[in-house]
Amino acid sequence: MAKPNKKGPTRTVDIFCAKCKVPLFKYRKGGKGALIKCFKEHIVEDFTQVTCTCPSCGQAFARECLIRGAPALKMIGGKVSFK
Repeated sequence: MAKPNKKGPTRTVDIFCAKCKVPLFKYRKGGKGALIKCFKEHIVEDFTQVTCTCPSCGQAFARECLIRGAPALKMIGGKVSFK
């Protein structure tokens, strides 16, 4: 399988915790669909101290995994929102 494009998309979105609305990431997202996974190389700014855990409420919002050979965060449904 092909790895994700290194340059990546140019559009950035802000990802928030759905429970407490605290910012989690600034992410370069491609396409207009739902947020299912975040490739780590596309994360511009990371506001979390512990990976996959909200810094405010402590809720786990994702799982670490490999997708197409690249490290990524697989989002848990309903735990995050983005603008």
